[in-house]
Amino acid sequence: MNKLVLFTTTIIVALFMSSCSDDEVSLTQNEIDDLQVLREEEKLARDVYLFSYDKYGEDIFNNIASSEQKHMNKILTLLNKYNLDDPALANRGEFTNQTLQGLYDDLTAQSDISLIEALKVGATIEDLDINDIDDFISRTDNSDILAAYNKLNCGSRNHMRSYYGKLIENDITYDPQFISNNQLESIISSSNEQCG
Repeated sequence: MNKLVLFTTTIIVALFMSSCSDDEVSLTQNEIDDLQVLREEEKLARDVYLFSYDKYGEDIFNNIASSEQKHMNKILTLLNKYNLDDPALANRGEFTNQTLQGLYDDLTAQSDISLIEALKVGATIEDLDINDIDDFISRTDNSDILAAYNKLNCGSRNHMRSYYGKLIENDITYDPQFISNNQLESIISSSNEQCG
């Protein structure tokens, strides 16, 4: 009788463990931190672009802000999937991450100067996004996260092309602050990508 109880218990535990293990994936602390930072970084981009759109009425800012909202939603889906806290605050221009709060304040102050400065800010934000997402990619092997990062990076390259093109139309060049000159040249010398 004891052998039957032990056998039954073993089978039940094995079935329980196998049914749970397929759905549960643990993330590293780097993966958690990166997702939460990126959620707010995408919000920063959206909020700065909306500030610039409100000031100058240029469609480029509104169009890319809409894309940044999609990026925010993509990261929120991952935060929810892995039961992680969402650091993004509801109000425009407000951030949990104080470094990003300071960056938002600085970038909106620069954008307030002129349309050209707002376009430079747009290129700078995309420059930062591409650099950060490249770093985040190097710190994960999670297929869900990698797929999201690759789509966001693709979008950021397209946004860089848009801002860079607008600057060139105004006889202004942009020197990258975060990615290399070679990486920028590779981006701007190629066509817009389909990011899926």
